[in-house]
Amino acid sequence: MQGGTADKISYSSLREYLGILSGAFFVSRTKIDYFEENIKMKLNNIDFATYFNNYPDKNGYFGKYGGVFVEDKLKRAMAEITEAYYSICQSRKFIAELRRIRKEFQGRPTPVTHLERLSDAMGGKVQLYAKREDLNHSGAHKLNHCMGEALLAKFMGKKKVIAETGAGQHGVALATAAAYFGLKCDIYMGAVDIKKQAPNVARMKILGANVIEVTHGLQTLKEAVDAAFDAYSREYEDAIYCIGSVLGPHPFPMMVRDFQSVVGIEAREQFIDMTGHLPSAIVACVGGGSNAAGLFAGFLNDPVDIYGIEPLGRGEKLGDHAASLKYGTEGIMHGFNSIMLKDENGDPAPVYSVASGLDYPSSGPEHAFLQEIGRVKYDVINDEETIDAFYRLARLEGIIPAIESSHAVAYGMKLAQKMDHGSVLINLSGRGDKDMDYIIENYGIR
Repeated sequence: MQGGTADKISYSSLREYLGILSGAFFVSRTKIDYFEENIKMKLNNIDFATYFNNYPDKNGYFGKYGGVFVEDKLKRAMAEITEAYYSICQSRKFIAELRRIRKEFQGRPTPVTHLERLSDAMGGKVQLYAKREDLNHSGAHKLNHCMGEALLAKFMGKKKVIAETGAGQHGVALATAAAYFGLKCDIYMGAVDIKKQAPNVARMKILGANVIEVTHGLQTLKEAVDAAFDAYSREYEDAIYCIGSVLGPHPFPMMVRDFQSVVGIEAREQFIDMTGHLPSAIVACVGGGSNAAGLFAGFLNDPVDIYGIEPLGRGEKLGDHAASLKYGTEGIMHGFNSIMLKDENGDPAPVYSVASGLDYPSSGPEHAFLQEIGRVKYDVINDEETIDAFYRLARLEGIIPAIESSHAVAYGMKLAQKMDHGSVLINLSGRGDKDMDYIIENYGIR
């Protein structure tokens, strides 16, 4: 798709390709064609009509961010995965199978819901909508790339999938995919997150995954990634590391984004079909950034304001948040160059978030690039605002969101109170079943 074939693919055919790959169905071609032909976004000399042809480049870079910073034997493994992705994922058989899985197993497309009562509570001048990834099978957006990665592993002849997880949604999704394809599955998870996300740990085990507790360091997502990479370096000949976000060495930031693009492609068409126009703004939470990358992919070439929301946690002090794009500096970790939070020695800093899926000291390289060129604005929401949004959405709309997604809901609520008119589309990236015990124990029933 990118790299050696980029010069052969036009933007329109790429949108078609991503639509086929993701399982999106274009039922309103006249409306979509109107916007594609009449709207051209350019910023800092980047033509977003050809963006996906050029980013990442053949070496896996989004500008200066990305790349492959791993030991030599893992470079060979990354090269094998890259070659397989470029070839297998353009085969008729792979695309047809993934489309069938999206429709028959995942239940896609997920709907867009008008949050009418929440909109009224915010003043009623701006209408809020949600892309309902909480209704994707297994309860979050994560299955979008896990089914793609596991299908790729099957085509490559691998016998096992390895992954890390924080909130547990990626672990559940990969365990689901592994069970579906008959693959072995090892999931590494920090001891702190295992305690916070007990329901998801139980689900992974019921699905047949081997959940491996990580007890060093802060015992959260960063340490889980460390442990998973260590395991993969020993097993790469028979296993594939299914990274849970748009992180890691190339091709994973590209590959996960492409598999997640189903979210943005569906949402764009659904919103136009529902309202007759594009949203004024779109919002998604950002830790590593997979759900955000998927939503953003559908709108980068449109005159739409795009917001990625990081966790401010308890405040701006280092160690009290995980807002790497807002407070971090350029650095390399887990095989890629991006923006990261560092301690006084330049090492990854301790991070905190009320949401286990967001407590990571860096963000995907494409997010760093989109912030640098000014196409996406990255902002923050604190714990208090997040929990308020969690309860408001539950009480006003009958939807219990994941704590991660509640960051985006909170920011959408803020926008609705600031804007004079228009509409905001929020990516509701997951449901809150996994968070109920933690919420009740720490915040009670409001």
